[in-house]
Amino acid sequence: MERAVGPLEFLRAHGRDFPAWSLDASRAYSRQLTRLHYENFAVAGPLVPANLRQDCCNVYAFCRWADDLGDETGDPEESADLLTWWREQLHSMETREPHHPVFVALRDTVGRHRLPLQDFDDLIAAFLLDQSKPTYSDFAELLRYCELSANPVGRIVLRLHGHMDGERLALSDNICSALQLANHWQDVRRDWDIGRVYIPERIMERHGYSLGQLGRDIERRQASPQFRSTLKDLAERAALQFERGRPLAGMLRGRLSMEVELFRQAGLQVLAKIRHQDFDTITNRPVIGQLDRVRLLARVFMRTLSRFPRGRQEARNAVA
Repeated sequence: MERAVGPLEFLRAHGRDFPAWSLDASRAYSRQLTRLHYENFAVAGPLVPANLRQDCCNVYAFCRWADDLGDETGDPEESADLLTWWREQLHSMETREPHHPVFVALRDTVGRHRLPLQDFDDLIAAFLLDQSKPTYSDFAELLRYCELSANPVGRIVLRLHGHMDGERLALSDNICSALQLANHWQDVRRDWDIGRVYIPERIMERHGYSLGQLGRDIERRQASPQFRSTLKDLAERAALQFERGRPLAGMLRGRLSMEVELFRQAGLQVLAKIRHQDFDTITNRPVIGQLDRVRLLARVFMRTLSRFPRGRQEARNAVA
């Protein structure tokens, strides 16, 4: 088994057509690719039940490829072409045996857990939209983008754990949209550098701000009062989305409950850091450090235990 490489390096080495990978080799590739990339919390870490860790790696590998095909080529036309090919590979799983390691592994996960391909297709649609749509007119339009770019991930995770009901999925949508929004406010400068602005223009106008002023602020690496006012408005909207999704953790059990609440708290922590910087994410990008992650994990762990009044036996059940 060769070492796992990122999507663009893989394509340079293998192209788009090559002999089919075995299921074992494909699973190993997904695991290695997952380990290659930093995330705030481990994708297939100890909070994920052992029997689902490979499936989470398989889903992550699909998302990692789609993300890199959309963001790392430096050419929107090339990215659109690669994402269209990626979508074709996704849907071809229904009619023929896949050959690409990501889809060999993913087909196994999709089949065993009866995952709808629409969630995966929506993610690709979001990356395709990024290639042609650099700005958003209002907040409602941005939320529709989040429905494609973020919400499917939460839905896939819930379905992997056997939760298919509309109430839980809707609560998950709120948390995932909020996480996406917090990430946008965290990465204003990075997004500008790749030609994208996720701050809705009408909200800018409401605070006497504009795209031209945003460009000047980024060039100077200094946030104006109008930027701070705009971002404060947006941070409050993201916080409201997190609050709307708050009941979800209480409707889940054990590790999944902790994992969901951990990600919600991580998003709220990003918003808290943005507030601490007086809503200036141009001068410095707020990040969650290792100590922050440890504190968040401890806080969520204790909150989870507090729901079990009968002592250590139920505490053990909470993380079983």
